[in-house]
Amino acid sequence: MTRRVLVTGGAGFIGSHTAERFLADGWAVDIVDNLATGKRENLPAGATFHELDITGPGAAELVSRTRPDVLVHLAAQMDVRKSVADPVFDAGTNIVGSLRLLEAVRHDSPATRVLFASTGGVIYGDQTTPPNAEEFAKNPDSPYAIAKLSVELYLAYYARIHGLDTVALRFGNVYGPRQDPHGEAGVVAIFCGRILDGQPLTIFGDGRQTRDYVFVSDVVDAVMRASTGTLPAAALVDTRAYNIGTGVGTPVLRIAEILKRAAGSNVPLEFAPHRPGEQQESFVDVTKAARELAWRPVVSLEDGLSRSYEWFAARHAAARPAGAR
Repeated sequence: MTRRVLVTGGAGFIGSHTAERFLADGWAVDIVDNLATGKRENLPAGATFHELDITGPGAAELVSRTRPDVLVHLAAQMDVRKSVADPVFDAGTNIVGSLRLLEAVRHDSPATRVLFASTGGVIYGDQTTPPNAEEFAKNPDSPYAIAKLSVELYLAYYARIHGLDTVALRFGNVYGPRQDPHGEAGVVAIFCGRILDGQPLTIFGDGRQTRDYVFVSDVVDAVMRASTGTLPAAALVDTRAYNIGTGVGTPVLRIAEILKRAAGSNVPLEFAPHRPGEQQESFVDVTKAARELAWRPVVSLEDGLSRSYEWFAARHAAARPAGAR
């Protein structure tokens, strides 16, 4: 029998790559996306698309009707700054929307494995010394990160009390083809666009702040392993939570340097004031994912950034008017 997966946010950056991989592996794929940030052009051929919002009843009804083997929940309000400006909206999407899906699974599809896209970049806050391991204290400094941690707590609750099969993947700063310039990893997309337009690259602060940049194909591989692997029994919030990154903190200055080299560009750097509240050092320990998911990242930063730039350059060239240079 063909296995079925439902991917929320499947018209987005990570979601579309995830849906493609499931299709390639022979799964039936349903995609839920409200197209607020996702794009129709990202939808892979062969998937069944449902234009729905996770905050409404339609997405939950789809879960109840299709009873997927796996629910990969990627749909989210993903802008940290927007969460600060409007925490009520952020919670309505990221917490209440997730609860609607979990309730549908609890009532109508309890055999579904629920895989939730959490964050390894901001969930731990600034009170730890990286690399952050899963069991480290969590003191998030934004409503976005608070919402992600809240859903993880709900996942553990549904596992303990209702016996659901739940997993949380704490992504580092995911980058690659189709990336939008949102969130901290969006710096790769932003820098690629500015290089292609011949504009300076803006560096906030001194550029030494670090993040854990992980290529999208490595993230999708982690999703597949977590979706199908044999995992420890879910119990506490960290039991089935896995950091998905590289274990290396990369300064934004290095991102700029590698992209400029990949592009053969000499665009200048422009330094802007440090942004208040920005974490200075953030990267994760991926030992647990290696041990329990048999997963490790395989794409080097140089290769991943080069492949990203090539994709943005091709899209940039395709968008130019005929005859333009």
